[in-house]
Amino acid sequence: MEDHLLGWLRTLDEDRLARILANRPDAIAPPWPRRLDTLAQRLGDGLAVMQTLQRLPLPCLQLAEAALALPLPTAGRLAAFVDAPPAEVDPWLGHLYDHALAWPGDGGVIRLAEGVTRWWSAPLGLGEPLDHYLNSWTISNDALRALARNLGLPAQGHKRRTITRVAETLGDATRVHGLLRDAPEGTAALLDRFAWDGPALPVDGGRFVAPGTPEKWCADHGLLFRPSWHVAEIPREVALCLRGADYHPPFAPEPPEVPTIPVDPEEVDHLMTLAAPHVVERAAALLDNTSKSPLPLLKTGGVGVREVRRMAKETGCDEDETRLLLEICTVARLLAWDEQSGGLVPTERFDRWRLDEGAARLRVLLSAWWRMERSSLRKSDGRYGTVLGDDPAGAAVARVRRAVLPVLACLPAGTAYADRDGLLAAVHWHAPLIERRLLLDCGPAALDEASLLGLLVNGALTDLGRALAELTAHPGDESDDSVPMVEHDPALVEVSTRALASVRRSALFGPDLTAVVTGPPSAELATLLDRVAERESRGAASVWRFTAESVRRALDRGHDPDELLDELAAVGAIPQPLEYLIRDTARRHGEVTVTTVGCVIQAADPALLAEITAHRRLTRLGLRLLAPTVLVSAAGAERTLAALREAGYAPVPVSDTGEITIRRTRPAELAGGAEPGAGKLILLPGGQVAELSDPGLETPPHLLAEPPPDPREHARRLMAAGRAGTERGGRTWAVIGRMATRLPTAQQSLLGFVVDRGVRAGITLADGLTATISHGELKGGALDAWCEEAGDYLEFPLAEIVEVRGAF
Repeated sequence: MEDHLLGWLRTLDEDRLARILANRPDAIAPPWPRRLDTLAQRLGDGLAVMQTLQRLPLPCLQLAEAALALPLPTAGRLAAFVDAPPAEVDPWLGHLYDHALAWPGDGGVIRLAEGVTRWWSAPLGLGEPLDHYLNSWTISNDALRALARNLGLPAQGHKRRTITRVAETLGDATRVHGLLRDAPEGTAALLDRFAWDGPALPVDGGRFVAPGTPEKWCADHGLLFRPSWHVAEIPREVALCLRGADYHPPFAPEPPEVPTIPVDPEEVDHLMTLAAPHVVERAAALLDNTSKSPLPLLKTGGVGVREVRRMAKETGCDEDETRLLLEICTVARLLAWDEQSGGLVPTERFDRWRLDEGAARLRVLLSAWWRMERSSLRKSDGRYGTVLGDDPAGAAVARVRRAVLPVLACLPAGTAYADRDGLLAAVHWHAPLIERRLLLDCGPAALDEASLLGLLVNGALTDLGRALAELTAHPGDESDDSVPMVEHDPALVEVSTRALASVRRSALFGPDLTAVVTGPPSAELATLLDRVAERESRGAASVWRFTAESVRRALDRGHDPDELLDELAAVGAIPQPLEYLIRDTARRHGEVTVTTVGCVIQAADPALLAEITAHRRLTRLGLRLLAPTVLVSAAGAERTLAALREAGYAPVPVSDTGEITIRRTRPAELAGGAEPGAGKLILLPGGQVAELSDPGLETPPHLLAEPPPDPREHARRLMAAGRAGTERGGRTWAVIGRMATRLPTAQQSLLGFVVDRGVRAGITLADGLTATISHGELKGGALDAWCEEAGDYLEFPLAEIVEVRGAF
């Protein structure tokens, strides 16, 4: 199949090849191919073909399935088969060509990629072609001749000619119906059941050997075949003959119309500018809350309903917002599990995120939602699923989300969808391979999530949602640490900046101890006011109220009263009552102190405790004398006991009831710590060198690979490489053997496989640099190969390679 595809690729012009590369980003994903034969292997990959099928609309799949059912499908036969004019069929057939899922072969016969043929085990409910049965090893030559005689055909000649005669007869509707005139009673009904409900049905095997039965007559005339005793199948050609000339498979070239209602575009845009800052602000509030109190997980996984409600109450979010933003922040790697804290806490990426501009923070959240493989607001039996729990649908949930928004983007300007059922019917036309039940469950949830994120307002897609729906960059999977191609998309950057342009960075402070923000507050302003005051309302205007308790809470977190007044003064004029409240609360703050102690030391002799307190070797315990016979230690009981015994005293432990508890202890096992690695030198684009630190000690930085090449430019390079040809085969070994003189013979052979077969290998250069390479080509005395560390093709002098090792 790859040979047929390669032959077709060599006949293409630059425009069509560029369209294929643009439609199949998997084909030019790193390491991007440099030859047409490598491209053909990429395009024919079964998994990539199935992933491409999932992005195609219904007419493409209907034509592909119909082409599988026809013996020798051409564009004309296919149009007649689906009962549609060629003008309606050709554009969708061209869509299949532009995705390299089908292509015209010799005589215009349409060939389909192998992955497409494996998608339908029984296209249109039809079985295997006659050749499958007649060429089977279970059919002997004698049985084949007997079948030919039963059909009134000559039995002489070799097997291939006999098979051709039988196939031509059973593929002719007129001759099949002529055979049925002499068939036993009940044969027509039996075959109709197989033709429409088959192709394989359970049967009574005994009736296939009993003389005079319709089953035996059908088997003797090649109309039914039995792969096992109790199962029979009808061949594809016979079923098509029995369905008749009036049978046409379904073909829907036009999508169902989505009912719409008019909306005011200015109102939609205004509401977007209110919702976008709110999303960033609420996400920051949730993350700040988890930094103060780690979010525990259930034993079965996920966050419990009680914790969701607690967090919603403490942050002022509603429960739906809390559920959605918790999952988004986790996918964005702003939240992560911390073993020491015993819960979810903000990550180092959150520290960087909160310092970024608002538009960039919003894009991080939207990118995470775009690839999130859970449906936060999906209900099952009237109940939400567990937040951050496992979803068996997985990546299919993300596909639902990515299918719904593009359909909304196709609605006319100034309109919104009026009916969810009509909208989901159109979504199914655009993404027919999404399970219908999953679409009905997750589609409404995706719309609700989009509304909370400001992507959908009053049933109309906002500019922010439109920019997300029209993304051409691969969104990535939920497991991806970062997806810069999405977060840095130019259209999304422009719209997100405009969506947050109207945020307010100042507040109106009133003498009644309130702060009013007339418009969406910036995340920084909302964080400041949330820190010192209680939020009372939000919406077109947000109101905070300052109380003694709210100010004391800020002081408890270590904020200085002068710093608070300075920060508040930077966003508005502070009235005298507010300044008095903050300073009076600060004056009373700390009148009562609470100290944590590790353990209590008691003795009947005050002189002994005084001696212990003054002991120089015990100063590390932080000893303090509370009373003549009571001493407290900042260290725990075990450490204090050990230090006292080391200093020559003989203390004993005492339980909470006052009883002496002496127990036998076992020495702790020393955990052998591994020496940190010295790091790994890697090559970066442009010949730069970087060193990765030990992954066990520090998270390595994200290295952004070079973006894939422009499809049109790469199509031009592929065509040029095809015309020039490549020198391969025996020359590879001769050049490597002559130039790579530092390598033993076995390693030279492995390097040759990197060139001729594209295998992965690790190499070390004379200066100590290491790299993992593949897909190599020889250029003079250098190996031009894909370097995984650099994310690009680099040249390595053969004479400088001192070691080659397998990389698996």
